[in-house]
Amino acid sequence: MNILITICARGGSKGIPGKNIKLISGKPLIFYTIALANKLKTKLSAKIALSTDEDEIKSVALKYGLFSEYNRPTFLSTDVAGKIDTIKDLLHYEESLVDFKYDFVLDLDVTSPLRTLEDVETALDLLIANKEAKNLFSVNQASRNPYFNMVEKNSDGFYTLVKTKSDGSVMSRQLAPKVFELNASFYWYRRSFFDLGEQSAITNRSLIYEMNHMCFDLDHPVDFLFMEYLLDNDKLDFEI
Repeated sequence: MNILITICARGGSKGIPGKNIKLISGKPLIFYTIALANKLKTKLSAKIALSTDEDEIKSVALKYGLFSEYNRPTFLSTDVAGKIDTIKDLLHYEESLVDFKYDFVLDLDVTSPLRTLEDVETALDLLIANKEAKNLFSVNQASRNPYFNMVEKNSDGFYTLVKTKSDGSVMSRQLAPKVFELNASFYWYRRSFFDLGEQSAITNRSLIYEMNHMCFDLDHPVDFLFMEYLLDNDKLDFEI
């Protein structure tokens, strides 16, 4: 089984400049993703590939053992470039270097590092077991539920529940259908996914892996402070 692990780290973040290599608990953020990728490389005989448009990110990655000659094209380095196209371009580059096609692609998101080796391996087993599935992504149970406490503006200008059941509104949170939120941590893809023209990881044949622990994306400066507090004070009950 041939596995490609992709790490995509664009240099042009506007919300938090330089966030992929911003120090957190004394190490650049990308370190935590490379560290897990290296563990998976050993266990699964996988290849790790980096997609970035910035030399400084390459230099930091190299410090932790990840060398890359690939340069992300300019058209994939904008704010509106799609992640699927970015992974696909890197996949094609890596396959041009070998005489085979990869069976699975694992994308590890740099800005959502609270995942474990067990999470990723168990998720792969789920995808392998379901031959009809195109891909799988990590989730947590949602803190808000569209059937109970999420509203949207309707055509009359008033606000109603995002979703309702056919028999009417759900009157308690406990009775609402279970929903999940993507935590942007990891995504498993069958190689064939990238030949189907999909533009989103959410498809008509996607699976989820529900994490049983905290996981969140680092989007705002306060997220970095919170995660740094967790790491510095040994508040995580799992190893990343």
